[in-house]
Amino acid sequence: MGQYATFSDQGSLEEQVKTLDNRELLDFWQETQQLAKLLDQEEQTDIEYNPEYERVILQELQYRTCRKGQS
Repeated sequence: MGQYATFSDQGSLEEQVKTLDNRELLDFWQETQQLAKLLDQEEQTDIEYNPEYERVILQELQYRTCRKGQS
């Protein structure tokens, strides 16, 4: 299961996403979708959903799909 570490020595989100295999990347994307849905349902929460996760994951999936098509 993919995990994003917020420590600066772990690299950026983009770099971490590139190290995940396809299954882990899809699991990570699914978790972001579930988190967004949960946070939408919660009215009183101090946690904010960051759509940057979704953008980075989808961008990496698109890149992998294009790269696979060129092989």
